[in-house]
Amino acid sequence: MNTTPQTSEAADRRHRRGLAAVWAAAGLAIVVAIAGIFLAALRPDSPSGSAGSAAAQPAMGSAAAELLQLDVLSAPLDTAPDFSLTDQNGKIARLSQYRGKSVVLSFNDDECEDLCTLLAQDVVTANTDLGTAAADVVFLSVNANPLHAAVQDVKAWTDSHGLASAHNWVFGTGTPAQLAGVAASYHVPVSVDPKTGEVVHGSELFFIDPAGKEAAIGQFGTGSANTALFAQAMAQTAADQLPGHAGRPVGGPAPAGNASAGPAALGQPAPAFTLPGLADPGTQHSLARTKGKYTVVNFWASTCSACAGEMPELQKAHTDLGSSVAFLGIDVADPAAPAVALAAKNGTTYPLLADTKGTTAGAYQIPGLPFTAIIAPDGTLAVRHSGTFSAEQLEYVLHTLTNGSK
Repeated sequence: MNTTPQTSEAADRRHRRGLAAVWAAAGLAIVVAIAGIFLAALRPDSPSGSAGSAAAQPAMGSAAAELLQLDVLSAPLDTAPDFSLTDQNGKIARLSQYRGKSVVLSFNDDECEDLCTLLAQDVVTANTDLGTAAADVVFLSVNANPLHAAVQDVKAWTDSHGLASAHNWVFGTGTPAQLAGVAASYHVPVSVDPKTGEVVHGSELFFIDPAGKEAAIGQFGTGSANTALFAQAMAQTAADQLPGHAGRPVGGPAPAGNASAGPAALGQPAPAFTLPGLADPGTQHSLARTKGKYTVVNFWASTCSACAGEMPELQKAHTDLGSSVAFLGIDVADPAAPAVALAAKNGTTYPLLADTKGTTAGAYQIPGLPFTAIIAPDGTLAVRHSGTFSAEQLEYVLHTLTNGSK
């Protein structure tokens, strides 16, 4: 492995981020801790002298930068440490071979089935938002699990999380010593509990420009559950590193300030609704009835194969969490009979409602099915998530929200 000596600013940012945020990932458990000292780096008047989170990204607003927890590095930029690993296809993957492209570098546990899987969904969505620019962007991830360091391990994770067809996804692995060396060069903490196999690793996202310089450092955490918004912000930051692309917005819904983002804005009151029961249209259920606790609102349809696969996962989370969290399933523009049959087949016990005209789905501005919104106890919208949730993912996000509110 080759490394390039680093000057103070980027190395210091990596070190502070490594101390500020960690993942504890072992199948079911992940913990994200974000230290308050890190927040100062996001402010335009940060004493470090760096540009503010919105100032140095021409096509990115402050809301997107906050979602990424983006720290834009000021000139002169430092060269990102080079390394050589083996990717999921058994090919050599060196950071330096991607000169001329914008690189988004992450550290990812190939045994993780909860938070890290959200990164996979975000990469898929970000590629759609990038359009033709995706050919000049590489999502490069370093395996953070030294106990599962074989090529087949990173390939299995890649294939099972929908990234096999993403030509710009590279998941590198190597010997435990190689992986530890790469993590150390980026000041990303990685530790493993030898008894449980639980992995703890930093959640940084490094944005490396085509010259191989570290341009910005972001953060992957609970906000990434807002797939469409997080992916768009990630895609925009990557695209802004490309020559001639700065200032040109990518596709997808850009995160906006709460005041202007419309009726389904994060942090604003969630759109109210009163809908009939799916199996019993004579009953009515309103969102107001669940105020005072976190509420998971899942939009689905019986014609959606991904929804069918997700339903048992939601039921498991509902069972695991008990009465502490409310669950509502909203069947969108779907004939009642097949929807009821699907729910019965999957043993769904939480309330299911019928949005026959898609009015509620429209109020929540869902981009497709399945889609999950999480409503905070005060009635504000806490999370928007496109695509499926596993029980582990959903429980992780809810536990994080609950702990963060204490």
